[in-house]
Amino acid sequence: MSAQIDLPSYREQSDAVRARFQSIYQRPIKLEVQGLYKSFETKNGTIDALKDVSFNVHRREFISVIGPSGCGKSTLIRMLAGLDFASGGRFLLDGAEVQGPGADRGMVFQGYTLFPWLSVKRNVMFGLEVNGRSGSAVEQEALQWIELVGLKHVADAYPSQLSGGMKQRVAIARALANQPQILFMDEPFGALDAQTRSQMQAYLLQIWRNVDVTILFVTHDLDEAIYLSDRILVLKANPGEIQEFIEVPVPRPRRPEQFISPEFLATKQRLEALIHPKKEASTNDLPIVRMTATNDNVE
Repeated sequence: MSAQIDLPSYREQSDAVRARFQSIYQRPIKLEVQGLYKSFETKNGTIDALKDVSFNVHRREFISVIGPSGCGKSTLIRMLAGLDFASGGRFLLDGAEVQGPGADRGMVFQGYTLFPWLSVKRNVMFGLEVNGRSGSAVEQEALQWIELVGLKHVADAYPSQLSGGMKQRVAIARALANQPQILFMDEPFGALDAQTRSQMQAYLLQIWRNVDVTILFVTHDLDEAIYLSDRILVLKANPGEIQEFIEVPVPRPRRPEQFISPEFLATKQRLEALIHPKKEASTNDLPIVRMTATNDNVE
């Protein structure tokens, strides 16, 4: 098995990192998750997707959720967003128990969920209008959110005329237009190419700094989780349980060159050890079936 890799707590980090976490922990608790549980009935019996998940999120904190495939990352935030129901446990927003969806929570998905028949401006106005608002004030407010994500020049364009990254910026603007207290993001950049994904990460950090919102961000990309987050919630699978809650020691503001900093690399090494623990090599994992000539080696 791999050696244990322990990250020092924020109290043992630099003055800047220590001050940042002290500031975070002094803020009010925005979200309390208490014993959340989710199970599914199958023909082979009950499967526990999530079990006894409990944690707190502070106001304006950026938390990423990572873990191996099937650990319940997306199930967790779908329940918190009110798009799925828990089998047990509860969660509270500002101390009040929450059930079902609400304008106090926003959601951004991996897929492009814009309405193709509406312009960028009308897509962002949609949520405001659903909540009973209308008139020129709604249009002006939508334009403010579109300007925030840097797309005012395409406000009248349609989704088919936009790149993937631009579509996701519109989706973020639409989710933020209702001024949610928490924004849930389920692998929003997973379908983007590497260059666009890097740009979107930078855009998201800029947006987060300028908006009073708390973010829970699901990703399978360890670099992305470290680059964006204050803390990282690591889930393990079968059933999905909290394995560790990691304080990211990389100072803010974040910069691309930090990807090779000692703090960044140590955090990534710890995450790798948690999610992909090394096992003893076994020659019995796969049957030995040779489909090439014996002298045709590639290693």
